[in-house]
Amino acid sequence: MWDRFRKSVSEGSAKPGGLVKPGGAAPVRPPTRTAKAMAPFTRQSKGFEQFTGSLQISESLSILDLAGASQANISFITNLGHRISSEDVVSAIAQYFGPGNDLEAQYSASAAHRFFEQLLSFPDASFDGALVWDTLQFLPSPVLEQTVDRLLRVMRPGGLILAFFHADEKTTSIPVYSYRIQDPKTLLLTPTGGNRKVRHYNNRSIERMFEKSHSLKFFLTRDHLREVIVRR
Repeated sequence: MWDRFRKSVSEGSAKPGGLVKPGGAAPVRPPTRTAKAMAPFTRQSKGFEQFTGSLQISESLSILDLAGASQANISFITNLGHRISSEDVVSAIAQYFGPGNDLEAQYSASAAHRFFEQLLSFPDASFDGALVWDTLQFLPSPVLEQTVDRLLRVMRPGGLILAFFHADEKTTSIPVYSYRIQDPKTLLLTPTGGNRKVRHYNNRSIERMFEKSHSLKFFLTRDHLREVIVRR
């Protein structure tokens, strides 16, 4: 089962701290940060395309989606013969750390405790893949480290994690989006609330974030979105 699952992302991968070969990117024009950008828009994702390629196997896999339950994502995964579980991380962030922009200032140990009582409370090695989208960059520091640890813990060896990080360092905040699957390489992004302060991560800091994983593969994009596939 795992040979094909791993092979789809083996080319261009590297252990954290080693050489990383960026993959190609679809020629997508980035949306502008204007009122027009607040409307839903589609973007092609090379990272998601490769993640999807890993699902083209006959065995049933378990996938975790951190964008919350959506019929589009459920239908796409189940039509491939796999199971899907959903967690709404962005809503939990707003619930436990407040709706304000600066989550670092709103962090509290009690809020973090309640956050983890609700999220990622699955048994170890429950999932073969996880669609994290861009949720990690919105978490305050102490919660981020614990979230990554829990995420890796609930993944099976060889499982894949797809995560996005905004790479435009001139941008201090971005709208919060929902991610809905349109087809094996296209996503629909819909703004779901006000802007959130964004924390910027370069390749090296992402490698450190996932230093307990087996390998990472980065994809360069033209819309300042760093796509990463992490293999547990």
